[in-house]
Amino acid sequence: MESRPAPEYSATVLAINFRDAQRYFREPLLQLHYAHTLMLARQQILTREEASVCLRALDRLDRKQLADAPYDARFEDFFFFVEHRLEQLGDPAVIGKIHTARSRNDIAIALYRMCFRQEILQLSAEICTLRSVLLGLASDNVDCVMPAYTHTQPAQPTTLAHYLLAVAEFLARDAERARAAFAVVNRSPLGACAITTTGFPIDRDYTAELLGFEGLQRNSYGCIAAVDYLTQTASVVAVCMLSLGRFVQDMLLWCTREFGFLCVQEGYVQISSIMPQKRNPVSLEHSRILASKAFSQAQAVLNSVHNTPFADMVDAEDDLQPLLFGMLDDAHRTLRLLAAVMQHVNIDKLKLRNRANHDFLTVTELADTLVRREQISFREAHQLVSAMVKKSGKDDAPEHMIALLHEIARAILGRELRTPEEELRQSLDAEHFVAVRNIDGGPAPGAVRKEIAAMERQLADDRQWLAEKQSRLDSYPERLQQLKSEWM
Repeated sequence: MESRPAPEYSATVLAINFRDAQRYFREPLLQLHYAHTLMLARQQILTREEASVCLRALDRLDRKQLADAPYDARFEDFFFFVEHRLEQLGDPAVIGKIHTARSRNDIAIALYRMCFRQEILQLSAEICTLRSVLLGLASDNVDCVMPAYTHTQPAQPTTLAHYLLAVAEFLARDAERARAAFAVVNRSPLGACAITTTGFPIDRDYTAELLGFEGLQRNSYGCIAAVDYLTQTASVVAVCMLSLGRFVQDMLLWCTREFGFLCVQEGYVQISSIMPQKRNPVSLEHSRILASKAFSQAQAVLNSVHNTPFADMVDAEDDLQPLLFGMLDDAHRTLRLLAAVMQHVNIDKLKLRNRANHDFLTVTELADTLVRREQISFREAHQLVSAMVKKSGKDDAPEHMIALLHEIARAILGRELRTPEEELRQSLDAEHFVAVRNIDGGPAPGAVRKEIAAMERQLADDRQWLAEKQSRLDSYPERLQQLKSEWM
């Protein structure tokens, strides 16, 4: 009969999962051991003497040895390896009592949640940093008129600030989604045990408090079977990376010689080994592929747990967790790199302004002016201006367009236009186009400054939330140590 575990199973699964647990879950597992032991003692499930033996053994564990130990096939996983090391440091009959009223099931889910909550806070901090960079760039470019595009074609004048605020706004929504994910993730499953809790009089709330959780994942079956805490985390990353990928596509297009709107600074470009003239904005390309990798891994997480039974299954456990960590790592890299690149870009404001004043981008305002001054419907104004554009060919000089407009008005309306020439000319100016669009959320300087102020207040609120949550996670290990000393 083949040995257990089989060598191939050890090599392809157990050894790999052991190393992953060493890397990601070593310290959270020890914190969990401390918290559970303290709860058992408080509930008088362990005597003071038993609790002291267990806590002293935990203190004596060699952290470096745990981190560096090779996989040992005598122990199915890292949990059993740590349990064995503890038993060597105290009375095994007493040390074994640490495992009263718990299972690897609720332990594993707790460890995943303890790691993901910190990852979500880091993601939130990086989203805040990128938002801050973009808001600063927007503040510096409130009056920088530029062309807006729809369907990849020049559409209407806007401002660079208006464009950047749209990006900052979806990042603010990403921050909201991250906050919602944190609220789901930072719930304790401990006490669910295998799936139906325990007959011992444990205090689930106390253990949750000791480990920095904000309440319980209540239903014990759901504690073990539900995976929405990790799928919601993956969804936050997927939505954020998808949106950022679209933004990066624009930035790369703007960096082309044909557009020339944007120039990445020297520290973020690479040269060619053969073409002396090349100055490649590869930092943006790296941002794009990292975002795509994170997005793809998020999809893979969702696919991995799709159509699995609603129960305890390995599909959502050891083999899947590294994929989530890889997803989060690439998302962190994307956000950090993009914030650094955008903080150090040069903008050709003159080229943006010139492009905004060409290609007939302002003729919507010309049509609006005809509606206001000529007392005609917008459909009639649209017909007049559309005919003028078609007849203009490639000549978008204001004088040429206005002359054609008079000619077409006589033919279609059967009369001369009443609008003063100066108003017609003004309606074709990009700065004027932007200035009259002073509606909330519009590109006019007043509307934009109002929006920047609102977004800065929202950013400050998000940073305050982040500081409070991080403080909670930073402080619970110290409290664990303080409480431990009372039982030793």
